[in-house]
Amino acid sequence: MALFITFEGGEGCGKSTQAKALWRKLIQLGISAELTHEPGGTALGKELRHLLKRKRRDYLSPEAELLLFAASRAQLIDEVIKPGLQKGKVVICDRFADSTVTYQGYGRGIDLATIKAINERATAGIKPHLTILLDMPADKGLSRKQAGHHDRFESEEIGFHQKVRNGYLELAAQEPARWMVVDATLPRNQLKALIWNKVNLLLQESRQL
Repeated sequence: MALFITFEGGEGCGKSTQAKALWRKLIQLGISAELTHEPGGTALGKELRHLLKRKRRDYLSPEAELLLFAASRAQLIDEVIKPGLQKGKVVICDRFADSTVTYQGYGRGIDLATIKAINERATAGIKPHLTILLDMPADKGLSRKQAGHHDRFESEEIGFHQKVRNGYLELAAQEPARWMVVDATLPRNQLKALIWNKVNLLLQESRQL
């Protein structure tokens, strides 16, 4: 029953809340599941998360940012995601490789082919069975964030976040079989139900294989 499910979306879209809700639902049903996140999920990932997200006085180049995310991802694959899938678990990850395509590619402007090559190496070829995109206008998502506590990405200008959102929608259109796009402005419980219905279908299909 091994399934790899990722949650994606812009700042303030509620993906962390929905990822945790799905994990809790699976655990309640007695389904072996693991919840992790990017950047982070490992000791190394936590260190890199701090480096990447805190506001900096020095300049962090887009290329250095890309490679730090890739390092965190490679460690997470090796320590958490691959072992979990090998044990037949449902592995849920809050952000994954698609975040790098949208933030460092569409947002920062790094060549998408370069990002694809680095992602393939960092992920060891592992791709999600399902990616859930919680979509909402960038300004609405940012307005949910607590004023004065924005990290380095949340502090970017609105144009950057609009590029990220457009990137997500383009990726979803390119792979509709993998992506589930939901309106993140819907009530939390309605979102939870929509996501569970989709995941439950996947679980039923995997049992029949």
